[in-house]
Amino acid sequence: MSSITKILKDMKSNPKGIRFSDLQKVCENYFGKPRQSGSSHYLYKTPWLGDPRINIQNNKGKAKPYQIRQVLLAIEKLEVNHGS
Repeated sequence: MSSITKILKDMKSNPKGIRFSDLQKVCENYFGKPRQSGSSHYLYKTPWLGDPRINIQNNKGKAKPYQIRQVLLAIEKLEVNHGS
């Protein structure tokens, strides 16, 4: 199992226990390098109209659970759009 696959599985089963660095790996795998970083926020561009970004924050080394859920929804949307 690849590390991205394992992280995704962990994200789905326990969104409260995910390290920020793991969330970054997943975001970079699906959305590329962040268009903004260096502050407490990392912004990733998505390929659709509307709200075309993913915003994640480092919370003392952990990822925020609501942001993990947003990333999972964005990945699902990305896979549905690329799968059709």
